[in-house]
Amino acid sequence: MFWSLQHLCIVCLNKKVLRFELEATCPVTGARAGLLHTAHGIVETPVFMPVGTQATVKGILPRDLAGELDAKIILANTYHLYLRPGHEPIQRFGGLHRFMAWPRAILTDSGGFQIFSLDSLRKVSDEGVLFRSHLNGDAHLFTPESTIDAQLAFGSDIMMLLDECLAYPATYEAARVSTERTLRWARAGYSHYLARHPERQLACFPIVQGSMFADLRRHCAGELCALDAPGYAIGGLSVGEPRALSLEMAEFTAPFLPAGAPRYAMGVGMPEELSEYVARGIDMMDCVLPSRNARNGCLFTTEGRIVIKQNRYKDDSRPLDESCRCYTCRTFSRAYLRHLFQASEMIFATLATIHNLAYYFDIMRRLRQAILAGTFPALLRTLRAAQTEKESVSR
Repeated sequence: MFWSLQHLCIVCLNKKVLRFELEATCPVTGARAGLLHTAHGIVETPVFMPVGTQATVKGILPRDLAGELDAKIILANTYHLYLRPGHEPIQRFGGLHRFMAWPRAILTDSGGFQIFSLDSLRKVSDEGVLFRSHLNGDAHLFTPESTIDAQLAFGSDIMMLLDECLAYPATYEAARVSTERTLRWARAGYSHYLARHPERQLACFPIVQGSMFADLRRHCAGELCALDAPGYAIGGLSVGEPRALSLEMAEFTAPFLPAGAPRYAMGVGMPEELSEYVARGIDMMDCVLPSRNARNGCLFTTEGRIVIKQNRYKDDSRPLDESCRCYTCRTFSRAYLRHLFQASEMIFATLATIHNLAYYFDIMRRLRQAILAGTFPALLRTLRAAQTEKESVSR
């Protein structure tokens, strides 16, 4: 049952320090299963976090996200919420949990990825990032300290330190300068976080950068470990590099991070990549892909992707996925979903998003159960074989 606003307020008065409990580690691959204890509930890991950029996961009601799908944590975006409606109005409302009526955990990013993606609107210096709003052109300055202040106003369970994310490819010298800047920002931001929030009830994660250079990644991870943070992120992935290189950097970086802290690979991945990141010791992932693809009519199934607008589904009475038990697959045919998409009916985005997120969550549940049962290597082999078969069919 969805929590009331009164219940949300009670929870906010009883916050606890974030804690990570490692339950099992695969001796063959290093895949991990754990429990992330937050002020707004326990998050089972490995976990995929839906992206709620504007304080909402597009296309789906919070009621269904917490109920039907049982999502334990979602991600929101500091850059976008800072610009609209602003961190101060959200704080006056009682924080982001109350503002969006979400009773479970929230992670907010720092805005670093927008520094990368909105490169025509910003200027980076050692002080921070001077940028112009994509909404009205107003100038703003993000600093390591101001991004912490904004996230403290949100009341995020997990905040991210400001980092610089380079596009791929980058020269070694550009990556070295950027990595050192990220380290300076991390030290300044974390010091500000400790000064403003000494009880550490809200957690703060630094982000490992270094582009695609292993020595820079190792150096950055080693320096950030000195902060003794409760968790660490691997950033700078999915910025134009080949997918294999993303996995290589995650695999290389993870062992340099504390074994007793959660490891978060930012902005990944495709459904077939989830198991690969988990196999490399990653505990947390996020990506807009399942909800964005859903809205655009691309559905993920155990038999491969379905592009629902195709004429072949016009009279198809089957569910999207025979093995899926989500509301969409239990209730509606491919033909009906195609009709909704072709007619531009708003409900299509909701039904499609429910399915795509359910598909992702089902993968994560299977991975976690296999790690706990000691059968993860066998499951990984099965998933890789199935993906190879799908790729051969598509060719």
